[in-house]
Order: sequence, then C-alpha cells, then structure tokens
Amino acid sequence: MTGKTARAAASRFIRLHPTHPQADYALYMRGLSSWQAGRFSLERLRLIDISKRDLGASRDAYTDFRELVSRYPDSEYAPDAQQRIIYLRNLLARHELHVADFYLRKGAYLAAVERGRWVVENFPEAEATRDALAVMVEGYLGLDMRDRAREVLQVLIENDPGNERLRGRTFRPQHVSAESLSA
Repeated sequence: MTGKTARAAASRFIRLHPTHPQADYALYMRGLSSWQAGRFSLERLRLIDISKRDLGASRDAYTDFRELVSRYPDSEYAPDAQQRIIYLRNLLARHELHVADFYLRKGAYLAAVERGRWVVENFPEAEATRDALAVMVEGYLGLDMRDRAREVLQVLIENDPGNERLRGRTFRPQHVSAESLSA
C-alpha cells in the first residue's frame, strides 16, 4: 500500500467510524503515512537539510499527530506522536526561516518580518524561534523601523544572548550595530 493509499484508507476509516476503539490507531497510521512521505533517503545520512525541501507531507503529519494527541491524549500512540510533533515543529520552523532569509537577501523585509513573526507565534518552543527574532530585527532594520527593531532585539538579547546573529553585534541589512539600537 502506498503512502497516499494508506492515508486515504485511514481518513476514510476515521470519517466512517469516528468513535471506533481503534480510531486513534487509524489517525496515528495516517500521520505515519504522511511522515514517511516527507522523508528523504539521504536525510538519515545528513547529506541534505530537508527543511529546505517541500514540506507538504510533513505539515500533514504534524497536523495528524497534533490531532491524535489532542483527541486521544491517553492513547498508547500519543507519546510517540508527541515526539514526532517536536521534530516536525522544529523542521517546519527551520523551513520558515530559510524562506525568511531568502526574503532578507532579496530585500523583501516586510515578508521576512512576517515569516519570523509567524514562527514566533506558531512555534514558540521551536529551536528556530530565537533565530526568527533575529530575522525580525534584520527585517525591521531593512524597513528602517528602528523602534520595532530595538524592541525585538531586546527580547532576543534577553532570551538568547549568545545567538549567532548577535556575534560581533552586527546585523546584515545596513550593518547597524546592536549597541546603537540599544541606546
């Protein structure tokens, strides 16, 4: 059975039998089929960064696993689903940062700020959230919104004083020093 077929079969079962004792298993299997569809053989060898790829299947898996944990918190599949949620949350947040960095390089600062804000609001526990704050600072600097940049920079400094983008205290767009923003 292919991933799409498995996903369709699980969806059909859930739709037809929402109160079945094994509905949690069907939801788990639907999530696993999307999980598997979003995997790449070279990923395990760490030869590619899949956060730079199309993550449609990974988004589906994230949604399915969250639904499983929400609807069936006591399910035997919930602990595994929760671990996969953490992985997928970090993956999806990194993907959004790659897009935001692309926007920064192209000078689309508002789009970069919005991507960074989306990561902060939707994935606050993700590892990439602090980098999202740095993207927002850089975007606000590019938009010449120094007060907003200063506010976000302060949050970044308080939460991640060792952030890679703070090294040398210089941000990219206009090479404005963080100290001048803090003043």
